[in-house]
Amino acid sequence: MGRHRYLVALGSNMRHPRHGSPRAVIAAAIEALDHGKLEVLAASKVIATPPLGPSRRRYANAVAVVRCKREPDKVLRKLHKIEHRFGRRRTGQGWRARVLDLDIVLWNGGAWTSDDGEVSLVIPHPAFRERRFVLEPATQIAGAWRDPLTGLTIRHLSARLTKPRPIPR
Repeated sequence: MGRHRYLVALGSNMRHPRHGSPRAVIAAAIEALDHGKLEVLAASKVIATPPLGPSRRRYANAVAVVRCKREPDKVLRKLHKIEHRFGRRRTGQGWRARVLDLDIVLWNGGAWTSDDGEVSLVIPHPAFRERRFVLEPATQIAGAWRDPLTGLTIRHLSARLTKPRPIPR
């Protein structure tokens, strides 16, 4: 099919009227990714995580490796269309409960930055190195992928994040 591979993070912490629980939303979103110009090569198990920011609802999170011929900005537009079909409305307010969140974390083309006024994209995702809810599932299916900025694998980044730190004296 395509020459590009993408690591896509999926998150949900709201019920969907048709799909049900956030865990079921993630399963339905993975199916939605595997249509048309995108092909899902692998999907992680879904994990439950506490929310970031003011939301009180726990999240269901997973990652998927997808393949397609499109460049990152076009893939992001496709992900936004899927989010919209699931009922997500982008209001400009971050840190809110959402039925579906899809983010490009990495792609096999290295670093990427674009901003056309409508869509802004930075790959690697600027915060993925500090997010257990991305690294833990990513280790399951893409542990050997390397962060193009640090040269570290996802497995190494996850170990750094979860490694116990000594208490300073």
